[in-house]
Amino acid sequence: MSSTLQTSSLNRSWALLFARLVLGLIFFMAGVWKVFQLGPLNHARKYFQPFADTFLPVWSLWATGVVIPFVELIAGALVILGLRTREALIALGFVLAIVTFGHLLKEPLYEFHTHMIPRLALLLFVFMLPREDNRFSVDQLIAKKRA
Repeated sequence: MSSTLQTSSLNRSWALLFARLVLGLIFFMAGVWKVFQLGPLNHARKYFQPFADTFLPVWSLWATGVVIPFVELIAGALVILGLRTREALIALGFVLAIVTFGHLLKEPLYEFHTHMIPRLALLLFVFMLPREDNRFSVDQLIAKKRA
């Protein structure tokens, strides 16, 4: 591999690491707060029960409101580590889709540029880069050991 290609690959690896760390920290720290400070039941009560006046079944609001903090915590940690990165990103993508749906259900012209778009952009960036560029990750260490 030429020096220019090696430098380009290394630069993508660093970019991927920093994007992964920031995205992972955003979700991990939200999960830490929701699980250990607010509490999953209070999270569901505060952020999901206001949707009880919609067509959504109340049981689904409770289930989703209690599960999301754990998904953010666990998937955020996995993204930080670079372990099972694709699966963690898919889980976080579903969280973003669910939250987007909820915001739009209550406010059809919700402004996404402050909250959702930056998270989605980072998620897509990390997701779309080739796996081999994720060299600073546990996934890559595991792949090297298997090879």
